[in-house]
Amino acid sequence: MPNFQTLLIYIVPLIFAITIHEVAHGWVANQRGDSTAKMLGRLTLNPIKHIDPVGTILVPGILFFTGSPFLFGWAKPVPINFNALKSPKKDMIAVALAGPISNFMMALFWLLILSFVLKIPNQFLFEMAKFGIAINLVLGVFNLLPLPPLDGSRVVAALLPNYLAYQYNKLEYYGLYILLGLLFLGVFEHVVLPIVNMIRYAMFTLI
Repeated sequence: MPNFQTLLIYIVPLIFAITIHEVAHGWVANQRGDSTAKMLGRLTLNPIKHIDPVGTILVPGILFFTGSPFLFGWAKPVPINFNALKSPKKDMIAVALAGPISNFMMALFWLLILSFVLKIPNQFLFEMAKFGIAINLVLGVFNLLPLPPLDGSRVVAALLPNYLAYQYNKLEYYGLYILLGLLFLGVFEHVVLPIVNMIRYAMFTLI
């Protein structure tokens, strides 16, 4: 049974990763004219405001306590009214990319922590920083997949003509099932992880 310290190593970076990801969406949307997230109190780093019982607690908990080789989760999506954006198509891209970009920035933050820890060895912070880099790269790359409702699909929809975007967005009704099928077929192991490992290797050469 994993101990409390081990739990913290994984939970702290995961909570920050998914919370800041959602806040980034809402913050950019607010800058571009949609104040929905702000009015609902979602532009806060308080993780309680972003907890999804399944994605933030159940799924990571099951993965952790069953000894899964990777930990994954998600927060409650920040509501975005794309029609309220100043330039819906252009701003949709900015709002969608804000989440993954925030994850890549957090990966760099954990890299700085890791470089600091190497100078004053601390196994706890070392393991936490390593996982912080990994989970943020996974979330950043994973969310860029062009499958509704992932962030990458919002970018694709914004670039398509309206009639094609409408048809494409219909996939969101089946997105979860398609995603589960792709995961079963190995999209995580054969697409997401290789990209993550390539970026992580490049980052580690910096320290």
